[in-house]
Amino acid sequence: MFTQTPKLRLRDRVLRSSLVDLLTGPHGVDRYTELVEPTWTLGDARAKVVHVRRDTPRSVTLTLEPNAVFTAGPPLRAGQHVNLTVEVDGRRQTRCYSPASGENRRLIELTVGVHDGGVVSEHLYRNAQPGMVVGLEGSGGDFVLPAVRPKRILFVSGGSGITPVMSMLRTLIAEGHAEQAGAEIAFVHYARSADEACYREELATLHGVRVLHGYTRSVDPGDLVGRFGAEHLAAAMDSPDAVFVCGPTALVDAVREICPDALWESFVPPVFTVDVEASGGQVTFADSDVDVTDDGRSLLEQAESAGLTPQSGCRMGICHTCTRRKTSGAVRNLITGAVSTTDEEDVQICVTAPVGDVEVAL
Repeated sequence: MFTQTPKLRLRDRVLRSSLVDLLTGPHGVDRYTELVEPTWTLGDARAKVVHVRRDTPRSVTLTLEPNAVFTAGPPLRAGQHVNLTVEVDGRRQTRCYSPASGENRRLIELTVGVHDGGVVSEHLYRNAQPGMVVGLEGSGGDFVLPAVRPKRILFVSGGSGITPVMSMLRTLIAEGHAEQAGAEIAFVHYARSADEACYREELATLHGVRVLHGYTRSVDPGDLVGRFGAEHLAAAMDSPDAVFVCGPTALVDAVREICPDALWESFVPPVFTVDVEASGGQVTFADSDVDVTDDGRSLLEQAESAGLTPQSGCRMGICHTCTRRKTSGAVRNLITGAVSTTDEEDVQICVTAPVGDVEVAL
């Protein structure tokens, strides 16, 4: 009996793959398999929405089942973020979200807070339903648990900033952290009101976790009154080994003032300071054959004002979706103020402004 050698089997697979590509033409096999099942792709990372719930008046929680392209990438660590892409009114929109699910989970849970005027958040709150398919790419961010877990941990979150710390908490619980000698976990969460406090019911059921709620815009009786300060820290955990905080800038600043070593993250867009006088240089979007005169705003905003539609996500320098190649010229980072004159470098155009003449591959 003839037995096929590994070399022959590899050759046959290559030939079959090449034949499929020829038969499917310039669009590739993905454009055809997705007609049968939208997540059956070889190159595009996607996920199917398998469950939707709306636990608060201003949030929607999606349970996603990623396809093999996504799961073949780097493992998602607790606290990191992903880029989610949906089509809204015929235009692809990408936003950066931190999953609330723990590490090593087959399904990914995203809780999206609805913001007034938020194109993607409002779309998902109104329209998300099981069977919906979204783009799901990347896994990044340094807001993560250290490999060696601290013993006494304080989590502080505000609003939708609860999701990455919820992921960390769930991961620690799955690892049995609370059963270790000397281990303690405290969780402080601030919401506008009790009915807007995400995961309130789940947090109430956790054993071995001290949970305190503060409500900042209602008369609901919370565990804490007012804003974060020394009294709130003392009520939650005195002298923690590690502090993780995610939420609005004011909350992050308040925590870091008392706990300067806290690991932090904020998804609130920074307020950029623009020079009183723009450089007046020529900004060339070379791939589109478009030139504009610099008005001091970010490259992304100037491109959009010129009628271009570059892909973007967080618009605050986190997700890297808007990264483009600057071929020549000087630019300034709107967050750090640093100026770079290096040619042929990648820049995040949402947080980068021209300094004189600049050419961008866009």
